[in-house]
Amino acid sequence: MTVLVIAEHNPAGIRPATLNTITAAQACGGDIHVLVTGADVGQAAQAAAQVAGVAKVLTADGPTLANDLAENVAAQVLALQSANNYSHILFAATAGGKNVAPRVAAKLDVAQISDITKVVSPDTFERPIYAGNAIATVQSADPVKVITVRTTGFDAAPAAGGAAAVESVAAVADSGKSVFVSRETTKSDRPELTAAKIIVSGGRALGSSEKFQEVMIPLADKLGAAVGASRAAVDAGYAPNDWQVGQTGKIVAPQLYVACGISGAIQHLAGMKDSKVIVAINKDEEAPIFSVADYGLVADLFTAVPELVKAL
Repeated sequence: MTVLVIAEHNPAGIRPATLNTITAAQACGGDIHVLVTGADVGQAAQAAAQVAGVAKVLTADGPTLANDLAENVAAQVLALQSANNYSHILFAATAGGKNVAPRVAAKLDVAQISDITKVVSPDTFERPIYAGNAIATVQSADPVKVITVRTTGFDAAPAAGGAAAVESVAAVADSGKSVFVSRETTKSDRPELTAAKIIVSGGRALGSSEKFQEVMIPLADKLGAAVGASRAAVDAGYAPNDWQVGQTGKIVAPQLYVACGISGAIQHLAGMKDSKVIVAINKDEEAPIFSVADYGLVADLFTAVPELVKAL
């Protein structure tokens, strides 16, 4: 039995989500192969080869894969599956992974198993449903398990200690179904939200974009934290979309999560309740956020947060 993990990477190496996905792959059993696709992926491939537990790294390097178009990456995965007959194909449950995995599952005529948080056995998995209020145990009889992994459910595999072989495979031809036009990226000196160890999040109670910046940014600066927001704050225009934490935003599990003026709607809790330590500041003592908080402060955030910044 051999498991294929589809790596996500940047010019410096593989992304943290891939390390969590490799841990899930280890729980499935068998040898682990990691596929790195793109153009000039040598550095990422070498980083993947050093991850503990990886048996082989496969690199598909070519211009057709340079921009991670889902159709081309899916075709590459299918070509490898045809040659190697993997028992499991694992993707991180990120925007990229969730774009490719359904295409692979459909072409293989199997049911995708989405957002798993635990591997019970090679054919049985746990995944959250109803915004995380219930856990479904799913058993698959499909010959190939196509899986997306909720990275917060698994520890990261050690990034060093491995010595996997690196092997090149032929890059697939362009599918012709989509064309890369442009990419707009947001540059920030802050940690990436899904990889940050500390996150401070603001809610609708902040009242305006100006107040959000005035209150939340100094706290984030003091803690060296990433900044998040509730959907209500994003919808109101107080914070950009890529800061949204929750069921329809980003799933996070930092060491410390500070929620300021967030009531704790079920959709938001689904995105952050796996955080190691949760601190909630809210003037409503009945706010649902306090049900998951390790530390709660019933106070006006406009007074409490600046005082906290001064105390730090």
